[in-house]
Amino acid sequence: MSEVCALFISDLHLQPAHPATTAAFFDFLERHARRAQQLYLLGDLFEYWAGDDDITDPYHAAIVAALKAVSDAGVALYWVAGNRDFLVGARFAEATNAILLPETWVAEIGGVKLVVLHGDAQCTQDSKYMEFRKMVRQPAWQQQFTAMPLAQRKAIIAGLRADSRKEQSGKAYEIMDVTPQAILDVFAQTGAEVMIHGHTHRPALHQLGDKRRYVLPDWEPDATPPRGGWIAIGDDGVITRHDLSGAVI
Repeated sequence: MSEVCALFISDLHLQPAHPATTAAFFDFLERHARRAQQLYLLGDLFEYWAGDDDITDPYHAAIVAALKAVSDAGVALYWVAGNRDFLVGARFAEATNAILLPETWVAEIGGVKLVVLHGDAQCTQDSKYMEFRKMVRQPAWQQQFTAMPLAQRKAIIAGLRADSRKEQSGKAYEIMDVTPQAILDVFAQTGAEVMIHGHTHRPALHQLGDKRRYVLPDWEPDATPPRGGWIAIGDDGVITRHDLSGAVI
């Protein structure tokens, strides 16, 4: 039996209002993540992150402690920012012992050359979002935003989330999905054989010639049917998709 080299999750959108998702995450960390050599968090772990000064919030502190326990057990933690939690920074990384990766990261795991990313940067047909993304990823904007009082930041984020929900209800399916050419560009730029990303909440395996693109699910155990799961890579290079129970899909 092969050993688990790495596990990949994204789009849990952790928040106190979703206790079932939080419980499923803690269960995943305890029963599965501790058995892996590496754990990749590929964005939108949190519903939102207003800045590292919010790390002392009791809910956030519990998440941080759970991640730290996994890293203390010898599992290497890697973080790729999502569109909801791109303000995670050095304080969070130090508290969890996580390594903050750039938005596109190439690694060789189990003999497989793969590229990991959140996936929002490849939704290039959503021009309005791409403009917003370019603005908020600027260090100057982030510095100005995080200088505001935490309560003010949270109020702004709540307004942005409400606006986003309204806009998404009127957007076509294709606009909110990744652009095929953007995916091909990443493969060409990185030379990777496999891509793993989240963001779109459309879990699947896409075969693109000799390339494979895996899309991670979002997590919502209370949904019908329940949503959630992860991707694993063994030391033999075999890639498997798992549901919330750990069963191979």
